[in-house]
Amino acid sequence: MIDTAISAGGAQIAVCVAVSLLIVLATVWKVRSVGGGHDGSGQDVFLAGKSLSWPFVAGAITITNLSTDQLVGMNGNQMLLLAWWELAGFVGLLILAFVFVPIYYRHNCTTVTELLERRYEGRGLRTLISAMFLFGMLLIYVPAGLYSGGLFLKSLFGSELPVVLFGALLAIPAAAYTIMGGLRAVAVVETFAGIGVLAIAALIVVLALNAVGWDLTTGVPPERLTMIGAPDSPIPFHTLFTGMLFIQIYYWSTNQPITQKAMAAPTVREAQKGVLAAAVVRLLVIPAVVVIPGVVAYKLFGDVNDAAYGKVVAAVLPPWLSGAFAALIAAAVIAHTAAVLNAAVGLYSVDFHDRFVSKVRDHWRLAAVVSTLFTLSSIAMIPVFQNADSIINLLQQLNGLSSMPILSAFIVGLLFNGVRAEAAIAGVLWGLGLYAAFTFAPAFAALVGLHYIDFMLVTLVTSVLVALIANRLVWGGRARLVWGRG
Repeated sequence: MIDTAISAGGAQIAVCVAVSLLIVLATVWKVRSVGGGHDGSGQDVFLAGKSLSWPFVAGAITITNLSTDQLVGMNGNQMLLLAWWELAGFVGLLILAFVFVPIYYRHNCTTVTELLERRYEGRGLRTLISAMFLFGMLLIYVPAGLYSGGLFLKSLFGSELPVVLFGALLAIPAAAYTIMGGLRAVAVVETFAGIGVLAIAALIVVLALNAVGWDLTTGVPPERLTMIGAPDSPIPFHTLFTGMLFIQIYYWSTNQPITQKAMAAPTVREAQKGVLAAAVVRLLVIPAVVVIPGVVAYKLFGDVNDAAYGKVVAAVLPPWLSGAFAALIAAAVIAHTAAVLNAAVGLYSVDFHDRFVSKVRDHWRLAAVVSTLFTLSSIAMIPVFQNADSIINLLQQLNGLSSMPILSAFIVGLLFNGVRAEAAIAGVLWGLGLYAAFTFAPAFAALVGLHYIDFMLVTLVTSVLVALIANRLVWGGRARLVWGRG
C-alpha cells in the first residue's frame, strides 16, 4: 500500500514536471517564431508590439480571468448560483468588443488611463486612476491569485507545507516571464495553458458527475442547486439587474490586465475576433467548470469551502493526469500573475516613472526591477487572504472600492464633453469614500441595508452625479451629452 502510494505520488510529480517543461519549451518556440523587434518601447513590452493574432488575444483574456481565483474561489462556494458571474461576463465581453475596443484603437492607447487623459485633457485624473489600479493589482489581484493557486496545489498534493511557499514558487516564474518575455510570452503561455486547463477542467466535470452517479439532487440542499438567488445569497436574483452589469463593464472593458490583451492586436478587427472568441468560451465552457465540481465536493466531502476543487480533482483524476493538470494550473496561475504584473509594471512605467522620476529609455530594464519589487510585495500579502471564508466573495467586495469609482470617470468622460478633470476626480473620491464606509463601517452598512452588488450601483450613480454637479457648481463648466463619440 505504501509502495503504491509512493509510486503514484512519484508519477504525479514526474508528469507535473514534464508538462511544465513542455509548456516552457513551447512558449519559447512560439515567441521566437512570432518574432518582432525588442526596441524597449512601451508598446513592445506591454502590448507585444501590437502583434497578437486573435487566438492569442482570446487565450490571454480567458486565462487572465480563469485562474485559480475562479476555479478555486467559485467552486469554493459549492453552489450553482456563482455561474452568474461567468454568464454575465459574456455581456461584458460584447461591450468590450463593440464599444471600447474601437475607442482604444482610435486613441492608440498603451494603457486605459491614456484614454482618460485625452478625454479630460489633464494628467491628474490619469495619475489617480493608475494609482487605484496599482493598489488593486498589488494588494488584491496578484496575492489572491497566488494564494488560491497555492491552496489548490497544497490540496491536490496533500502537502503540509504552508500555502505561502506554494504561492512563492508560482510567483518567481511569473516574474521571469514578465521580465524576459513581456506580453508576448505572457499571452503565449496563457493560451497554451488555457487550452489544457479547459480540456481537463471539462473532463473533471464529467468525472465528478460520474463519481456521484450523475445525481446532484440527493444530499445537496436546494439552495446550492438553484439559479435564483435568495436575498441572503452571494448573488440575490435582483442584483443581476442592478450592479452586476456595471461590474462586468468595469472588469472587461476598463480593467488594464484584460483590456491590455485586446489592445495588443494589430487591428481593431483582429482584436474584436479575439474578444468574441473569448466570449463564446465564457458562455459555453466556463460556467460548468467553475461550479459543478464544487457542488460535487459538497456531496462527497461536505462544506469544505475553498479546498473543494483540489479535493475533487485529487479524488477523480488518476495520478498521472492530476500531475498534468497541476502543471497546467500552475502554468495558468503563473501566466495570470505575469499578466497582472505586466499590466502593473506598464501602468507604473508609463504613468508614474515617465512623469515623476525620469524618461524611460528602456522599458525592459525598468520592468525587470519593478517586477521584482512587485513580486516580493505580493508574496508578503498572501497570508492576508488565508483567513477569508470565501476568496471569490472577498475579491468581489474589495473590487468595489475601486471598480465603480473608476468606471464613473470613464462614463462621464465618454458620455460628456466639457467636464473638467478635477470634477471627475471629485466623483472618484466620493465613490471611493462611500464604498469604503459601506465595506469597513458595519453600522453604516446596516443602516443602508443593501447587498454589496446593489450598493455598487449606488456608488456608481452618485459618483457620476457628484462629478457633474461639481463640474457645474464648483468649476462653472457645462457638460454636454455626446453619447460616447470618441
